[in-house]
Amino acid sequence: MIEKVIWLGHAGVAADFPPLVVIDPYEVRGASRKADVILVTHSHHDHCDPESIRALAGPETVCIGPADCAGKLPKGALAIRPGQKLAAAGVEVEAVPAYNTDKKFHPKGNGWVGYIVRHGGESLYHAGDTDLIPEMDSIRCDVACLPVGGTFTMTAAEAAEAVKHLKPKTAVPIHYGAVAGSPADAESFRKLCPPGVEVRVPAKGAL
Repeated sequence: MIEKVIWLGHAGVAADFPPLVVIDPYEVRGASRKADVILVTHSHHDHCDPESIRALAGPETVCIGPADCAGKLPKGALAIRPGQKLAAAGVEVEAVPAYNTDKKFHPKGNGWVGYIVRHGGESLYHAGDTDLIPEMDSIRCDVACLPVGGTFTMTAAEAAEAVKHLKPKTAVPIHYGAVAGSPADAESFRKLCPPGVEVRVPAKGAL
């Protein structure tokens, strides 16, 4: 499944099953394709970016995000909360908790989310802005996209520890190089991940 995953920069990830699912697009301009589904993890500007969403959304695009994102999402967007599942454009979308345990930026009470996206027997987990949290023990996926930049989320070392809990086939570092973190964090994550898990540090792609 990893060949279907495109890193869009920062925390933006696309999964081209097809359908095309895009999560947290940020500073995406002039996209040549429209997404079938756009998922937003929370309302911070680098995850819920109205200009990027407009660039990717067409008349049939399904947009989904927590309730406090409604003002930034297109009319008709669907609200979602942790623990909820929705079906959209042929994929199953499950919202899972995403929050900080020792920082104030992403309180658990806000109801912000990560996502597990399932299609055709394959699954992608986008952790959102989170620390290593107990709920990760029950998440299983083929590909795990994890924030590694620190400051607002897990550090590279914490994300590598999360991989031990998630047990994905492939891990992809995200949330670095723009708002927080650097490519060095992605490389540290690669080196620290447990044996047996493929780590991909992809070049930034486009749609």
